Amino acid sequence: MSNEQPKNAAVEERKVERRQSITSQLSIQEITDKLKKMDINSFATRKSLAQGMLDLALLTANAAQLKYILTLGPRYQFYQLLLVLIAASIGLQVLQAIIILVLGILFDINKPEQQRRAEKINNVLVSITVLTVVINVIISAFDIKDATNYIQLKTSDEDTSH
Repeated sequence: MSNEQPKNAAVEERKVERRQSITSQLSIQEITDKLKKMDINSFATRKSLAQGMLDLALLTANAAQLKYILTLGPRYQFYQLLLVLIAASIGLQVLQAIIILVLGILFDINKPEQQRRAEKINNVLVSITVLTVVINVIISAFDIKDATNYIQLKTSDEDTSH
């Protein structure tokens, strides 16, 4: 047992020396900077997660709209327009996901030489996002739920005219 105590004391002493060495290497300013960066990254992570959830909700809504418009068929007066707009919205969302993956995997924004290209790609991503929003506003202007009433009225008018 007496041999273990000096070994344990030596191990503890080395741990203390390592901690002191690490602490003395970091200045208070460096520690503060690291803490600030962690807060920013934490916020960015939460923001990215929330944005991802919203993107998933929009993609799900577009898929439901696509299914509904396909079940209505070409009898609906805005069928082709909505089909193109919904397909474009889904396509742009898939493109956004690919660009986000490229930004996350291939670029390290902590490296100054990669920041400029990452910023340009991010600007393209923002442009695609704005375009996707505009397309979805146009889609929502054509209330698809009213399409069922329109088709029923149109079908009943055709039946009475024959």
